Amino acid sequence: MHVVITGANRGIGAALVRGYAARGDDVTGTSRDPEAEYTLDVTDPASHRAFAARLDGAPVDLLICNAGVYLDKGETLPDGYPAKMWADSFAANVTGVFLTVQTLLPCLQAAKAGRIAIISSQMASHERAPGGSYIYRASKAAALNLGRNLSKDLAPLGLAVGIYHPGWVRTDMGGDGADISVDEAAAGLIDRFDALDTDSTGCFKTWDGQDHPF
Repeated sequence: MHVVITGANRGIGAALVRGYAARGDDVTGTSRDPEAEYTLDVTDPASHRAFAARLDGAPVDLLICNAGVYLDKGETLPDGYPAKMWADSFAANVTGVFLTVQTLLPCLQAAKAGRIAIISSQMASHERAPGGSYIYRASKAAALNLGRNLSKDLAPLGLAVGIYHPGWVRTDMGGDGADISVDEAAAGLIDRFDALDTDSTGCFKTWDGQDHPF
């Protein structure tokens, strides 16, 4: 199985690379680092075209859209959340997901049963709205909405799309006080991605297999 993982240089992405490699899958992990083996800046259309050209139409069985940013941690309502922070966040967390799927669509169709996994967050759920982190919450909600709509349009092509909350993970983004390690999150997510098919397309699942409220 050929797995493509964006944002694979650290955190959950790197743990997913390790997990798939350990079981013998062919893994292509990307990073926006220009020195990376597979460079992809998900916000840059030219970078997407270059990455797709490098894949040269090779089938992609599973695309994991993991790359994302959390730029507004600690921002305050009276004087925070500048406009550029909104633009940069949506460029990575939403437009970046769309461009990745759009660009690699031929590779996904070349696979027998291509699947797309979008890493969103419980912070995307409209049922969980404790305030704060407005940009991150809004961008992850948009990624959830994008995944749900893609699941409808890609179903006739035999492609399945799932959206996932990876858990509160001990990463640079999640912090040291988070609930689970990156390896725990990755192991659970791999199980979820294995179960994704056209019958479950459009799902919003937690890393440990629970249906997440929208």
